[in-house]
Amino acid sequence: MDNQPPNTTTDAGSPVGSDEYSLTAGPSGPNLLQDAYLLEKLAHFVRERVPDRVYHVKGGGAFGYFEVTADVTQWTKAAFLSQVGKRTPMILRFSQVAAEEGYPDSDRDVRGFAVKFYTEQGNYDIVGNNTPVFFVRDPMKFSDFIHSQEREPDTGLRSNNMQWDFWSLSPESAHQVTVLMSDRGTPRTWRHMNGYGSSTYMWENAAGEKFWVKYHFKSEQGVQNFTDAESKAMRAEDLDCHRRDLWEAIARKDYPAWRLEMQIMPYEDAPGYRFNPFDITKVWPHEDYPMIPVGRMVLRVSGRARTGWCWRGCSPTPTRSATAPARTMSNCRSTGRLTRCTTTTKTARCSTTTTGTSRSTHRTATAGPRPIRSATAIRAGSWSPRTSCARPTWRTRTRTTSSSPARSTAR
Repeated sequence: MDNQPPNTTTDAGSPVGSDEYSLTAGPSGPNLLQDAYLLEKLAHFVRERVPDRVYHVKGGGAFGYFEVTADVTQWTKAAFLSQVGKRTPMILRFSQVAAEEGYPDSDRDVRGFAVKFYTEQGNYDIVGNNTPVFFVRDPMKFSDFIHSQEREPDTGLRSNNMQWDFWSLSPESAHQVTVLMSDRGTPRTWRHMNGYGSSTYMWENAAGEKFWVKYHFKSEQGVQNFTDAESKAMRAEDLDCHRRDLWEAIARKDYPAWRLEMQIMPYEDAPGYRFNPFDITKVWPHEDYPMIPVGRMVLRVSGRARTGWCWRGCSPTPTRSATAPARTMSNCRSTGRLTRCTTTTKTARCSTTTTGTSRSTHRTATAGPRPIRSATAIRAGSWSPRTSCARPTWRTRTRTTSSSPARSTAR
């Protein structure tokens, strides 16, 4: 009895059935919200703020646009994929999983690859890595995995024993560990690595037909990696080599791009497939579900862009449909470079001029819309803290050059 480990309990002291496996609807079913311990464990994890034990801290990214290059309406009714040639503003952030600020960019680690599309239907997020698989399939193990890769809470040191203890006791991690220990674990730059949504997503077309899909972002620059020796040498030369490479490439107008390719599985195929298609530790064989080109993603503006400036990858001329909201991301004129954004009371447009008697500025999607919490709106029930760019509420202050000191505020 003395050799038995202590029982794991909830915060209230009740024993839990398992600290490794969550409740699911059947062997391959979805996780259940009735698993109170899973929710408690993850809630505790995401609120941890020990600086050296927070993951995906160091990173960088840029704004750009996504352009549809193939008709995919037979699989999806998503507005941002509705027609060939349509462009949607987006942002892409790269990161290192176990790195704190000051960590060498070239060290061996998985790289985060997170994309946010600012669509007219709301923000669409795809959170993935530069690898198509992950270390664990059960979310119950996620926080334990992250803790095994970060610094120990008592000594503040990293532990290879702790890392390998977790991996060896979680055999499903072998696929991702194999990828990590290859040259893919040390990409030469962020521009020269692929990105993957990793998880399985669902598409639905206008007829109500459903499809399971996987996102693959293939670098148009090609895939290039450091050898282990080159990675260690770069550590002594430039700790921020990946950040520097991305920003310098954009500054010299060598805009990085990724080609979006999809794997699409009919909804009915999933139950009878030879393995669980939602298992994130496995990949779908390409011979079963070949890659289908969908679009192209281009980064144009680095994170140095100041608030009030944006680059919008919209249509060449402003368009306004009867059903479109008054201010959307598609109401601007594409200029192909960084521009000053100005507003009128009904539409938003991009203009390259910054002179004139009127100097009206608004917060753009690069900084995120800021809802106005007026007492009148709250009482009327019309205020919403939503951060979607579909119907942003702008606060615009207009200054006039006349001698009158009056200042008007348009909302």
